[in-house]
Amino acid sequence: MPEGPELHLASLYVNKMCNGVVFTGAVRKSEVSKNPDVPFICEAYRITATSRGKEVRLTLTPMKSDDPKQRVKTGQADQPMDIVFRFGMSGYFRLTTEDELPKHAHLCFFSKETPCRVLSFVDVRRFGSWQPSGVWQPGRGPCIMFEYKSFRENVLSHLSDRAFDRPICEVLLNQKYFNGIGNYLRAEILFRLNIPPFVPARNVLEGLESEDFCDKEKPVKNDTNTKTSFITEESGDLLRLCHTVPLEVVNLGGKGYDPEKADYSEFEAWLQCYYVDGMKSIRDHNGRTMWFKGDPGPMAPKDSKSPKAKKRAKKEDDHDYTDEKKVSRSHSESTTKKTVTKQEIVTKTPKKGKDARPKEAKSKRQRENTRDVKTPQLGKKSMARRRKSSSAEPTAAGPQRRSGRVTRQNDK
Repeated sequence: MPEGPELHLASLYVNKMCNGVVFTGAVRKSEVSKNPDVPFICEAYRITATSRGKEVRLTLTPMKSDDPKQRVKTGQADQPMDIVFRFGMSGYFRLTTEDELPKHAHLCFFSKETPCRVLSFVDVRRFGSWQPSGVWQPGRGPCIMFEYKSFRENVLSHLSDRAFDRPICEVLLNQKYFNGIGNYLRAEILFRLNIPPFVPARNVLEGLESEDFCDKEKPVKNDTNTKTSFITEESGDLLRLCHTVPLEVVNLGGKGYDPEKADYSEFEAWLQCYYVDGMKSIRDHNGRTMWFKGDPGPMAPKDSKSPKAKKRAKKEDDHDYTDEKKVSRSHSESTTKKTVTKQEIVTKTPKKGKDARPKEAKSKRQRENTRDVKTPQLGKKSMARRRKSSSAEPTAAGPQRRSGRVTRQNDK
């Protein structure tokens, strides 16, 4: 998911590719998008971009016309318009020719040239959004990268809020205080500081009132008071790394996050914890996967397993089911041949004689029912009646039994 660094790289891309390009006409939205239309039409305008945390703002600025009256008659825009974008899970910008327009382009700006080029907002999953004539979302805090002083003051002045009762890994995703931090950034920041992800956030942030970190070690308390973790001057403080670690990703430039080419080799080489072999993962209370090393901390969800652990457990449950005990796939062929499944017993051809298949055992209820069933005994009158009916001549009603044989009237 694009985080603060990726959205800033997107704004740099727009400014670089659209420098000197003049756009014209209406802004076109795709038919499948549920986002609002952009009511902007202009004969000639330019596009610039700015990022703030997890938002990008495009500014459409009309160029001055020689005939202002004509612009009023045709309904052309004469004032700039801001469009604020949030990328969701897979949003990004691309400038292409009209023939090479991406399949999932949901908002398009057309250039005033031949052949025409198109700046498009591409979003495969359609979780992204935009707001015409929009402003920065009011509930978001200052940007972690480019408003560091305001960001730091905003966090430290609200440590008494109930939000900081939660584990530090979950508070780092709260955009009211950490605008721009996402899943991979929180893992990398906590890993570098050797902070367990599920310790109370307030305990980690207390004592960071000044920007300069104290020389002494600062203990991170936990609820059980059985263990104490330390943040030292060597590793820096949490708020400072929330500022510097995202800037490292920005410095990777185009070699880092590139959704179009899907080349993440430089970015993956930069990662130290997130999806790295040897690290642990667990789902937090919001269902987001947290990557870490060592002890998760006292506030970790109980009985929570990582997605990989669940898949592994399922495979073990489905492993070589037989009538006898479970047999490991690593056993020799001689061991597995001795194991006979239920299906083989049913489909096996029965043998005659001593080796014939034994009858299946009856259930307790079947045995009880068998004991209760008795052969009916005929009385003297019934026997006499039966002898009399057997000695009578056959009728046309059907076959009659005589001397143990069945005869018909036509056989006489």
